[in-house]
Amino acid sequence: MNALTRSTEPGVVLIVDDTPDNLAMLSDALDDAGYMVLVALDGLSALNRVQRRRPDLILLDAMMPGLDGFETCRRLKAMPASADIPVVFMTGLTDSKHVVQGFEVGGSDYVTKPIQTDEVLARVAAHLRTSRILLSARAATQPSVLTLEDEPAQRLLTARFQLTEREVEVLRWVACGKTNRDIGDILGLSPRTVNKHLEHVYVKLGVETRTAATSVALAAI
Repeated sequence: MNALTRSTEPGVVLIVDDTPDNLAMLSDALDDAGYMVLVALDGLSALNRVQRRRPDLILLDAMMPGLDGFETCRRLKAMPASADIPVVFMTGLTDSKHVVQGFEVGGSDYVTKPIQTDEVLARVAAHLRTSRILLSARAATQPSVLTLEDEPAQRLLTARFQLTEREVEVLRWVACGKTNRDIGDILGLSPRTVNKHLEHVYVKLGVETRTAATSVALAAI
């Protein structure tokens, strides 16, 4: 693996394909490049997977039985929690109407089958870089939304991620850089209780770190 294809900032990539051989090939290539890989065999499984663990990018097969890639993408883009995830279609369809359809439902790019792993890795890296730049720019221009006084922000987080009021409070203080002990002192909770609330926040936002939780919340508001 050369330096150009190895990711310097690993992300989480969800591969959605009903062909096991394609899943295995792409999983191996992405894993070797340093990414965390999630897989789904169909559209419905992909939608459920995204709700449990939010990926940074989705490689989506256009033609699958049942819920095809186009409809899967449309549903992903209709959900606030996944609307900004880049989707790269994988398709053997080279007809321009299918390419246009992919972009119309919210796709960011497409690669044609048979899959060339070097091309996929290059496109994944490029779209993740762009996504991170946009996320950083959006966060930089946002007002200070994650504050205890901002009730509209609390309602948005509650509605979009089903966070409880206490979980929102914990998340807001996490965004301020407070430790679990600090948050416990502020909210009158034990550090262990704060950690339990934070674990629930991670699950609902589909993240695994404090930084990722803050980024997802900022992007959603």
